[in-house]
Amino acid sequence: MVTLNINGVECRYGSIKILEGVNLSLKEGDLVGILGPNGSGKSTLLKSISRTLKPHKGTILLNEKDIYSLKSIDVAKQMGVVPQDNVISFAFTALEVVLMGRSPHLSRFQMETANDMAIAHKVMSLTNTWHLAARPVNELSGGERQRVIIARALAQEPKVLLLDEPLTYLDIVNQLEIMDLVKSLCIKEGIIVMTVVHDLNLAARYCSEALLLKNGKVFAAGSLDHVLTSENIKSVFQVDAIVKKNAVTNSLYVIPLSPSKPSPPKNCAIHLICGAGTGTELMKIFLDEGYNVTAGVLNVLDTDFETAQLLNIQVASEAPFSPVTERTVKTNLAMISKANFVVISSVPFGYGNLPNLIAAKEALNRGIPVMVIDQVPIENRDFTGGHAKALMEELKSLGAVFVKNQYELLTKLNISLEKTKLPEELSSTIAGHLKDLTLQEKNPTVRGSTEK
Repeated sequence: MVTLNINGVECRYGSIKILEGVNLSLKEGDLVGILGPNGSGKSTLLKSISRTLKPHKGTILLNEKDIYSLKSIDVAKQMGVVPQDNVISFAFTALEVVLMGRSPHLSRFQMETANDMAIAHKVMSLTNTWHLAARPVNELSGGERQRVIIARALAQEPKVLLLDEPLTYLDIVNQLEIMDLVKSLCIKEGIIVMTVVHDLNLAARYCSEALLLKNGKVFAAGSLDHVLTSENIKSVFQVDAIVKKNAVTNSLYVIPLSPSKPSPPKNCAIHLICGAGTGTELMKIFLDEGYNVTAGVLNVLDTDFETAQLLNIQVASEAPFSPVTERTVKTNLAMISKANFVVISSVPFGYGNLPNLIAAKEALNRGIPVMVIDQVPIENRDFTGGHAKALMEELKSLGAVFVKNQYELLTKLNISLEKTKLPEELSSTIAGHLKDLTLQEKNPTVRGSTEK
């Protein structure tokens, strides 16, 4: 049984401290993603484990033996490395490069045996590179060369595999193939894998654990549920993100929200009726434009509820999978009464959230303008036997403004704001969104993304 223990490792380049206080214990079958922003020490950690950079302090134990007390050839028999930079200056064929991985298992002048050739064929087949065997490696594409380098590392038959950004140059198909292969090796062969990954969603899908670094220190380590949280991502990457469970893969997935510079606060409040992810982008846009935003009624497990919590938006909420109660209706109406506008997204309506449309009708009766995004016709999202459609028609008769999409909404909202003589114009962000709308009209392939 193979083990890898990293105990109190500190690394320096000269007098500059790059990494400190790293502790990690790994056993066979572990696939650990090393995460963190650029310059956080990810590659330095792999260099220290692979004996490229000796730690200033601490120890690294492979099967309870300090790797710096072992011979290089003995470490190479147990540890394969795919470095970040793979420069091969000579015109070796892909097969010759892969056979270099057999060097630790050969004596000084020994030629490769039939067994070595069989191993090379096996790993090249696994990495989909056998058809490249006779090609000079310096004539291959970046992605093809990367897969050859991974095959070379696998040819060592390692018990520990270190991958420093292994998915560089690979398209999405090859990324998935390589990560599927790595995951399979962990499960079937019991290999320990440590990989630097920048894509948090790939890490969440494939890794069993994660190590999150910030400024050369361990910010979080352990299970994905513990490491990949909205709070951790915000603290380390300075980016707001929604973290949810994928119903298909049962792994976490991360929805980053684009950073932007908010406009100065406006003397205007918007109450958003949404759900099922249809309000996520709108919440961010409104906040960035400086509006006061409230939302509701939303069920606690709804994507839009999680977004509102993340963005500190006040929400009228209900228990998961529960209909809207009279108490929550009153809370929702109290929020609406303080709003200058009510916006209804293209949310599906069932009997559970139908009271939200009744609340919008009450807003119109109180003289509060209501705007409806009718991007998806109500007939396609009415699961109430026509009650939602009837309420929508009633809203239109009472003066609600219907728009095709959120870009048209921003245009109408701008006009409405001018009519209300609020002290500030909409900021340049709306101008940008209107520009996007113009581009979409000219080129139908240009689209914004709204979760449905």
